[in-house]
Amino acid sequence: MFLFDLLFGKKKDESPSVAGTAPRTLSALSANAPGTKIHHDPRLIEALKEDHRLLLEIFAAIDGARQQGDLMVVQTRLNQFRIVLQDHLLKENVRLYVFLEHQLVNDPTSHQLMHGFRHEMDDIGRAVVGFLTRYKEIGLHPELAAAFATDLDAIGEALVARIQREEDTLYPMYALPA
Repeated sequence: MFLFDLLFGKKKDESPSVAGTAPRTLSALSANAPGTKIHHDPRLIEALKEDHRLLLEIFAAIDGARQQGDLMVVQTRLNQFRIVLQDHLLKENVRLYVFLEHQLVNDPTSHQLMHGFRHEMDDIGRAVVGFLTRYKEIGLHPELAAAFATDLDAIGEALVARIQREEDTLYPMYALPA
């Protein structure tokens, strides 16, 4: 996974049943992805949507600080955005995609669609990681402000489009199996 290697660096192999799991209720233990110990979590989609809300809120704060010319606040908010995004992507990768990978094995159309989302996220991730890396010290480099504004607009468009597609198409696939 290129995106996760970039965001987190190569890590030792961790069991997906441990990494990124939240406390479960008894009802969440009723279904797991075939061949894994990844359990269906009825709160996962709401948690992912809450991450989206927070990412958009931070993004708006970044844009507001940029418009006011406060590049130190932009720098601080970019770091906050990076942390929330890393957490969100890890949660999606371990708890959503791995579950769906196994759950949709007998539904080729949905399986292929889910894989498309996953690979598209790698491309978006490369762009976002590059953006965050380029501007991580923007507060110390005001000469980057003009290019930052253009890049921020492009990242914002991609972010909003991706969130909409995930919430409308991908997340409904995570329904508890019958």
